[in-house]
Amino acid sequence: MTRPLDVDLRHHGDAEVGDGLADFAVNVRTGTPPAWLAERIRASVADLAAYPDPRAARRAVARRHGRAPGEVLLTAGAAEAFVLLARVLAPRRAAVVHPQFTEPEAALRAAGHAVRRVVLGKDFTLDPADVPADADLVVIGNPTNPTSVLHPADAVASLARPGRTVVVDEAFMDCVPGEPESLAGRLPAGIAVIRSLTKTWGLAGLRAGYVLADPALVARLADAQPLWAVSTPALVAIEACSAPEAVAEAEAWAAELAAERDRLAVELAARGLYVVPEARASFLCLRVPDALGIRALLRQRGYAVRRGDTFPGLGPDWLRITVRDRASNDVLLETLGELGI
Repeated sequence: MTRPLDVDLRHHGDAEVGDGLADFAVNVRTGTPPAWLAERIRASVADLAAYPDPRAARRAVARRHGRAPGEVLLTAGAAEAFVLLARVLAPRRAAVVHPQFTEPEAALRAAGHAVRRVVLGKDFTLDPADVPADADLVVIGNPTNPTSVLHPADAVASLARPGRTVVVDEAFMDCVPGEPESLAGRLPAGIAVIRSLTKTWGLAGLRAGYVLADPALVARLADAQPLWAVSTPALVAIEACSAPEAVAEAEAWAAELAAERDRLAVELAARGLYVVPEARASFLCLRVPDALGIRALLRQRGYAVRRGDTFPGLGPDWLRITVRDRASNDVLLETLGELGI
């Protein structure tokens, strides 16, 4: 079933920010890329005369997840992966589990596919029975943007069945210490996992991500991908961020993030706000009356937060707030208090 485009699927957090605004809207870690990564990217400029060679970066990603290189496709960010999948697959009945990142649905619609929205119920937790049995393509985020909900890996894996492709957007999985619910290492049959380096490493402007899938699907996606789609600097970044020491650094950050996120969630809930429980990513999703009005008042005071009404399944009483450092979060809380929240 195709619903009318009642929300702007192309509205993303970067549209919220502006000069002079403190950014609580974009889910990219502040203070990134770290100096060691920035230096490697700068050094790669010396090799720009040669065409990009993805082999080393592909091997690094494969080692990082315990996969074979043939199960890895490097992409210009997760967004390119969604476009490639929409162009290569020919689903009769595509289902997108919402609320979630809207780009997968936008890509499917742009490729001419009808999309059925599966809107999650209480606390936005996954019940596999909600997904139509006849869906031959299912897209789900884990942990999900914007709700920050982490679904059990077994529940997501149970969506797989013969004749169906399940696409799992794990762009925020490295926010979760230990990544216990990731399917990247397991990669059950029929499941494709999409990962991004944008969020943890601050590489939104570089465009670096990858797909993990069955070699046959990887080959089909590669055939649809433009030649040399991933630049040399992005390949250097992918290889560097897949190294064991980088994974350990990300793990340490994820632990720090978890503590501050949980503290901020408690502070917001103490004000009578509904905060989607058990948040596990780098942001919180909350319901507040007249959220759009609150968003406008925050902008007047110098703070950008992400509106929720452009996510199917949410509405005008929802906001998404990115978790920053403790001092920045406290200033935002103080400002909310001044607004009577």
